[in-house]
Amino acid sequence: MTKETTGFMKPMNVSAELENVIGKGPMPRTEVTKKIWEYIKKNDLQDANDKRTINPDDRLAPILGDEPISMFKMTAKVSKHLT
Repeated sequence: MTKETTGFMKPMNVSAELENVIGKGPMPRTEVTKKIWEYIKKNDLQDANDKRTINPDDRLAPILGDEPISMFKMTAKVSKHLT
């Protein structure tokens, strides 16, 4: 008896814009989130005064937009790039 993979663990296809940041898909949402945070931290994209704010660079802007964004709103933007 095998369990069907659902929810956060179901592999999702990633858009070309997102692939440019996190690499080739498909991958589960949990892995997408982990890789985005690795990218944000590696490139020092968190606001110095408010770590909850992300300042997108040129690679992240097509996904999150050009303006600084709250980390709580980031998930909604990223989910538009998953199918």
